[in-house]
Amino acid sequence: MAAKSDGAAVSPRNQIPPECPSRSDPRPPQRRPAEQRYSLPDCCWTLCALLVFFSDGASDLWLAADYYLRRDYWCFALTLVFVIVPSMVVQVLSFRWFAYDFSDTTESGTAAAAVVAASGAGSDFSTKDSGEQGAGRTAAAGVLPRPATGGGARGCCRAFMWLFQAIIHIFQLAQVWRYVHALYLGVQSRWHRDPERRHFYWRMMFESADISILRLLESFLKSAPQLVLQLSIMIQASLVLPLQGLSASASLISLAWMIASYQKVLRDSRDDKLTMSYKAVIIQILWHLFTIGARTLAFALFASVFQLYFGIFIVTHWCIMTFWIIQGETDFCMSKWEEIIYNMMVGIVYVFCWFNVREGRTRCRMLIYSLTVFIENVALTTAWYLYRGPRTSDFYAVIMVCVVASSYALGTFFMFVYYCLLHPDGPVSGWGYMVEKDVAVEALVSPASSLPPDLVSSPPRTLQRTKGSDREQGPGIDGDVFQVRPPRGAQVPVSHLTPRTEGPVIRIDLPRKKYPAWDAHYIDRRLRKTILVLESAAPVTPRIQYRCLGTPKEVMEYETTV
Repeated sequence: MAAKSDGAAVSPRNQIPPECPSRSDPRPPQRRPAEQRYSLPDCCWTLCALLVFFSDGASDLWLAADYYLRRDYWCFALTLVFVIVPSMVVQVLSFRWFAYDFSDTTESGTAAAAVVAASGAGSDFSTKDSGEQGAGRTAAAGVLPRPATGGGARGCCRAFMWLFQAIIHIFQLAQVWRYVHALYLGVQSRWHRDPERRHFYWRMMFESADISILRLLESFLKSAPQLVLQLSIMIQASLVLPLQGLSASASLISLAWMIASYQKVLRDSRDDKLTMSYKAVIIQILWHLFTIGARTLAFALFASVFQLYFGIFIVTHWCIMTFWIIQGETDFCMSKWEEIIYNMMVGIVYVFCWFNVREGRTRCRMLIYSLTVFIENVALTTAWYLYRGPRTSDFYAVIMVCVVASSYALGTFFMFVYYCLLHPDGPVSGWGYMVEKDVAVEALVSPASSLPPDLVSSPPRTLQRTKGSDREQGPGIDGDVFQVRPPRGAQVPVSHLTPRTEGPVIRIDLPRKKYPAWDAHYIDRRLRKTILVLESAAPVTPRIQYRCLGTPKEVMEYETTV
């Protein structure tokens, strides 16, 4: 059973590679655990994320009220603007997502009906209307009753949910609700067994992806400018109020936390990438904490003397970074205009810190960006030191310069610790990637030679699938592309793998987006909705297949375990 995005029929027999071979990425193939489960550290991480969110927002509002009571209306207005405007942008986007996800569509009912009607029959299902399959879709839709559109208990529940969500978003609490909902789904997936467990885990991962994107957007629209504003006020006044220090610290922690959290959820969502450990996440938080701290302090020092030139500098840097990202041809969104808006938002992130948006080796791009930021920090701090006001003593000025330099140096140190010791792909050497992971002996055995040529299974993801005639020619002629020798003394078990052919196969006629982009079924909410309905109605875990870019008929497959 299959679902395809353009409505065309796809043969259930595929003599195709499981994944498009990537010639630009020399890293070895990565294997994920067969199954992921919600754990206690995941629950604690969500609770800590809630604490960071509340501390950031509450400290800003408390500081704004303090400015108002001190009759400092200008600082009060600026502080409040950087709280309300970004929050409203995030609430509108979140409510738009909710309205689409919660609305009844014909496709959802048709998908569930098709799964129930054709279970085990190997038929195809299309997620988009087409002339060839329109009759089949209509017939399948008659298998299940369509959802009621109004009246009765269902209508009351739907009206209550719309009212509840409207109140949540009006009071600017969409992020809190999504965090709590993700926590609930994760706990439910822990308590239940298959098939309920996998359904809750799917929904939890989708919710985590949404909240990560929303919080990252909010952090760089609210926390980053708020941090620069409060540091500038403190430097100009040569006085640090306790609430100012609390607000600036909460904003800085929120920025570093959300970048690391976003990267972890992104890696967790992709089965072709190894997950990031919490030790690596903490080191990444420290990396961004010190580099962003140095960056914002240099901004605040320069802005305290050159307000106009600071604005020109920020706009110029943002334009250059946005142009650099656009020319890199990112592949994040589903449409051209959404991609441009995304690139503009990443340009804002690049004003403060590094953010990977392209596949492949990032060392050259990161080196260029790091050198640029280092030169800018030195130039901004030097300009402030030379043109500072007479009230600023030399001792105070030297201390501020040392803080900027030491903070950036510490951030760079933690960056090297992350890449050299704790990167999920393994330590990064000067010549390439070295994966030093404990791999089970079973993972070293290639199952390609034991499988029929026309059945889709899960061989190593970067190896080309060979046909049956090629396998029979012997090891010296067109054999396996790579052969991994097991450890010395290890007894290699004989592989008796049965290809998994039962259950629905969701086939998406799109090339799979390459890391660090999200998969299409995380970004395209229509695909997400269809997958959730198919998964909830199927007796076994569905498999997802993306079309390969090599040839139009090639498809790449991966088993969805989230």
